[in-house]
Amino acid sequence: MAAAIHSYRQALAYIQGYPAYTPGQTGNWSLERLQGLLARLGSPEKKFLSLLIAGTKGKGSTAAISESILRSAHYQTGLYTSPYLHSFRESIRLDGEPIAEAEFLNVLRELRSYFETTAGLTAFELTTALALFTFAHLGVDIAVLEVGLGGRLDATNVVAPTVAVITPISYDHIQVLGPTLTAIATEKTGIIRDGALVISAPQVDEARGVIERVCSDRQ
Repeated sequence: MAAAIHSYRQALAYIQGYPAYTPGQTGNWSLERLQGLLARLGSPEKKFLSLLIAGTKGKGSTAAISESILRSAHYQTGLYTSPYLHSFRESIRLDGEPIAEAEFLNVLRELRSYFETTAGLTAFELTTALALFTFAHLGVDIAVLEVGLGGRLDATNVVAPTVAVITPISYDHIQVLGPTLTAIATEKTGIIRDGALVISAPQVDEARGVIERVCSDRQ
């Protein structure tokens, strides 16, 4: 029998026991595993509106500002970002406040059996599922999510965002996303859905061209 999780510290250790991605594994990336897990959880990602933010620079600050504006407009908000500064709880915020240790522990206990019956689950996929389930369970109106890496195959892209935000795109993670701005922008614009509102920061011509083409294709 698996060891019981009695404390917040034990919950963190449990999550840290799951693998992180490595660049060598990214050729096998897919959203199917996380989509399957969420379907078994009742599709929590479909129970609130979402704003998804991709880009190279400024994702975290854009997410924080967006959440603050929405909260000021009296929406109940969720915010999911990475990495955190001081506490893991900062990654999942509810109405501006880090998730409480007790709530985090309770949700992890509730979902543990689902995690352990999902083969190949990564720590980021687990945390993303936990955040989405928490947002749905607590009835947020809208969740603001920061893409972890890239966009098209990032775990956060299991949502169908009402608003897709692209911050400035430049060269980053070229071993994963590709060696050109066109390749990188193509991955990041993977968050854009048919009919979604797209907001882009000013971009260099190469990246802007990709964004405009994708938006035209997905009107």
